[in-house]
Amino acid sequence: MSDFRSIRFVLGDQLSPSLTSLRDADPDHDVIVMAEPASEATYVGHHRQKIVFILSAMRHFADGLRARGFKVCYFDYRNNPTQSFTDALKLALEEYLVDQVVITAPGEWRVLREIQTWAYKFGITLDIRDDDRFFAPLSTFSEFAENRKELRMEYFYRQLRRSTGILMEPDGKPVGKQWNFDHDNRKRLPDDHTSPPPVTFKPDAITQSLLDRVATDFPNASGSEANFGWAVTRKDALKVLDHFITHRLPLFGDYQDAMTVKSSTVYHALLSGYINIGLLLPDEVCRAAEKAYKAGNAPLNATEGFIRQILGWREYVRGLYWFMGPDYGTDNHLDATRPLPGFFWDGDVAMNCLHHAITETLDNAYAHHIQRLMVIGNFALLTGLDPKGVCEWYLAVYIDAFEWVELPNTFGMALYADGGKMASKPYAASGKYINRMSDYCVGCRYSPHKNIGPDACPFNALYWHFLDRNSDKLGKNPRLGMPYRNWSRMNDNSKTALIKQAEHFLTRMDDGTIPEPSHQRSLW
Repeated sequence: MSDFRSIRFVLGDQLSPSLTSLRDADPDHDVIVMAEPASEATYVGHHRQKIVFILSAMRHFADGLRARGFKVCYFDYRNNPTQSFTDALKLALEEYLVDQVVITAPGEWRVLREIQTWAYKFGITLDIRDDDRFFAPLSTFSEFAENRKELRMEYFYRQLRRSTGILMEPDGKPVGKQWNFDHDNRKRLPDDHTSPPPVTFKPDAITQSLLDRVATDFPNASGSEANFGWAVTRKDALKVLDHFITHRLPLFGDYQDAMTVKSSTVYHALLSGYINIGLLLPDEVCRAAEKAYKAGNAPLNATEGFIRQILGWREYVRGLYWFMGPDYGTDNHLDATRPLPGFFWDGDVAMNCLHHAITETLDNAYAHHIQRLMVIGNFALLTGLDPKGVCEWYLAVYIDAFEWVELPNTFGMALYADGGKMASKPYAASGKYINRMSDYCVGCRYSPHKNIGPDACPFNALYWHFLDRNSDKLGKNPRLGMPYRNWSRMNDNSKTALIKQAEHFLTRMDDGTIPEPSHQRSLW
């Protein structure tokens, strides 16, 4: 019989030494359990880089715990395979005869439901502790949401700015006398401008061993592992943070919405994956940006825009996910049922913007938020792709994707499938928006300036087709008043031509006969 008193169970997105379940852990009396269950790697076709990233970071974290004197009972997927977290706990309890399991609350409903069975199933005391690595407990969002008809991020963000004091004056007013500098952050990247490359890391032995086997061991995984250069330790993640603050934050604000064939990252931070698995903490990241602003090393529009993504948006989507409950994501407000076209898995589509956004996703397990929302998400919205399939794709292919953050962003914001619980309007746009914010259209076979004809940008006709077919549900939305008025003013011949153009594209997409990139004219 062991001398251990409790098991401390650590999940793969809880790789923080300050975790509530570890904070009072004693190497002499507590055993750490970590697991790589088959079900976690296969419930969607996760990107190969995402699998390697999480597993390598877990193994490095476990080594760090061992170096601190802890006994770590680790179930890796090859040598000690398990099917689920429950299976791993069962095996651990057979070896370590303890009557208490301590765990920090998981980030997803499906994992919480599994954990909540443990007390009854194993006859143990189960201590599920709050995850305080966020700025606000879930109760703060529940209080914010109570009796509100609209749950908009901006007001929750302001509340958290006040409670944290981040970018606030002593008199309680926001630094710069305004809360939001978004209007300053919508510049297109100049043609002669080149952004700095991101920091990457050569895989060490642990990471390389996973890279060598990921394609064989996870045959249903998506994407390519060839470009893997992610940090897998807190030490290296801090280097990425330092590089961003020094070299990318100063221009992050100006170009955070810009897209270019010259760079898949532009000035974005590439920190979300590290924050979401716990290698970095959101507070330290935001404080680092605020410190740079106060030192005169970053402008306010960039600093506020970056902090808003974490203190505002990240906290908001997490609160919304838990507030809406486990059934959020099961609606289909716009009755979208079209299956994902095959090019979502290989990028072979002649629309240059979509081709770049998807292939960069598959190559890097990453695309920045405008590529995700206004290119891929916009296309999925306009073509009526099935929300379930789209959400599973986003959850699979992005290195920072966990359901709590992916589902509201995809289901609510990109697809408007929740009927406006999250967004005040669908984020629908024509090719003119993409042309304004990117250089994608320069080398594309389709023209953003044409609505009809074989070389017309498909986004243009699809935009009007989307508004027309959803007029009964969207026609009274005040934020769509202008486009619907413009639609009503068009003559019948123009409307018919646009509908016909869109339906021709949709038929070809369903048939798999859309031209591939090899057929397109390129100026690059």
